Amino acid sequence: MYKLMGESVETALALKPLVANASHCEVVIAPVFTALRTVSDRLEGSNIHIAAQDCAVQNEFGAHTGEVTPSMIKDAGCSHVIIGHSERRQFYGETDESVNRKTKAALAAGLTAMVCVGEHLAEREAGNAESVVSGQLAGGLAGLTADDMERIIIAYEPVWAIGTGKTATPEQAQEMHGHIRREVAGTHGDQAAEAMRILYGGSVKPDNIGELMSMADIDGALVGGASLEAESFAKIVNYRA
Repeated sequence: MYKLMGESVETALALKPLVANASHCEVVIAPVFTALRTVSDRLEGSNIHIAAQDCAVQNEFGAHTGEVTPSMIKDAGCSHVIIGHSERRQFYGETDESVNRKTKAALAAGLTAMVCVGEHLAEREAGNAESVVSGQLAGGLAGLTADDMERIIIAYEPVWAIGTGKTATPEQAQEMHGHIRREVAGTHGDQAAEAMRILYGGSVKPDNIGELMSMADIDGALVGGASLEAESFAKIVNYRA
């Protein structure tokens, strides 16, 4: 929940030339709902895609005051939507069931779903990190086919490393990413698991992205605070430059 309309546009336009040559990855930004259409229009023709930060569990129009359907999000110029972010789970009652419903609704609207999973510190310290993430994957991806998985990106965000300045070590992140890929292989097949992009999210910064990205199963990053300034986000995108 950052930036008014003008600030969102200013940041997006500042980012545009800085990542124009980024052919090694897909660049996606997720402005606030009020700025989606305007930012999308201003970035038309660029290599930057637009995501919403959340969506409703249903696609049908109806009496759901305050909700925004995936089809409305697509109509606003988005290609992606973030689902089940830890803040949504922690503060707004998001459950594995609602993540599943939102994911299915997003896919039905033609969006790519960026599904977030991750454990709290107490769960990790109790040795339950992998089982917690396995449960989130099982619930969030229930009923989806291998074909559906082609339009799903998993984002692993250890809750204890978000906005705290703490970061999972590259080895810790790789261990969980490998676990996630094995879980997807078990439920949706080796091909879907191999093709799956798994992002790491949790205090990602320009000075740690290179080491994180050197891990075999880390395919990208879900960037929080460091994405609020075009220059720092561009440094993460262009970490190999």
